[in-house]
Amino acid sequence: MSKRRKSQRAAEATPKREKVRDIFVPRPFEGLTDEPEWIALRELVPAATAPLRLTPELVEEYGDRPVTLATVLPLAAPAMTKPDGRVFIGLQRHQQSGDVSRDLAEALLCALRTEPGGQVSVPPLPGPGPRLQDVLVDGPLEITMHDGFEFWLDPGATDDPNVQASLERANAAVYPTVRLAAARAAYWCQVPEKAHVRWVLPDDEDTALDALARLSVAGTLTLGENTRFAGMFRAHGRLVPVWDLPEEVPATEWEAPVAAFAERYAEVLEEKEPLDGAGRRARHGLVGRQLTLR
Repeated sequence: MSKRRKSQRAAEATPKREKVRDIFVPRPFEGLTDEPEWIALRELVPAATAPLRLTPELVEEYGDRPVTLATVLPLAAPAMTKPDGRVFIGLQRHQQSGDVSRDLAEALLCALRTEPGGQVSVPPLPGPGPRLQDVLVDGPLEITMHDGFEFWLDPGATDDPNVQASLERANAAVYPTVRLAAARAAYWCQVPEKAHVRWVLPDDEDTALDALARLSVAGTLTLGENTRFAGMFRAHGRLVPVWDLPEEVPATEWEAPVAAFAERYAEVLEEKEPLDGAGRRARHGLVGRQLTLR
């Protein structure tokens, strides 16, 4: 038998791997009560956690295991389990498909199927299946902000000098971030030589953009003296405006200005008339000031 024929027979005997199609979902957190906060935790916040509740069906199948949503896990892993049965799901990870909600749901299910304390294996492209909206009891996120990643570790783990050194390296990358009470999904952060407020707006992109354009025409788009509207970026189907602030002013001082801006923004949202010429020019200018994610 020729080599070519042998090769053909071998190919016929080998089962074909099913190709997994990737589908892009522009608003993966759509339908969740705290959609803007899910986006903020994924895109803006370095270190935070929130407890999640499994659906009754999953509790019946896997038990009432505590599940924690984390901004990021060690090595940007999608999930991990603890020996006591706790499950952690990481929002910020290396491998992902076009549907973040499907990715996170699959990571959660893989973790639940893993023995407590075991290594969780999660496929990079999960294919069709349950999404977050199918596996969680929806509700407001009870977010806890952290200065570092000590929440990763079990008690006594830092007694190991290697673990301590790894933790210190991870913590060194965390920039100060404060969750503001003035508006849902609004965060103050300080990066080298700059401070910002970044707010994930809850509204449709076009609606939000019109409102920002009206505020721009009115001259009320900033957060006050010595602040600058830096621009905005899109994240998972929502707009995120960014303001540059004096870096020496602490986060607590921005609660009132953000609350005042949120009130102005809510007022112009109620305006139903089409934008006039000045508004259209302002809108066009805002579109031209789109930022890269930072």
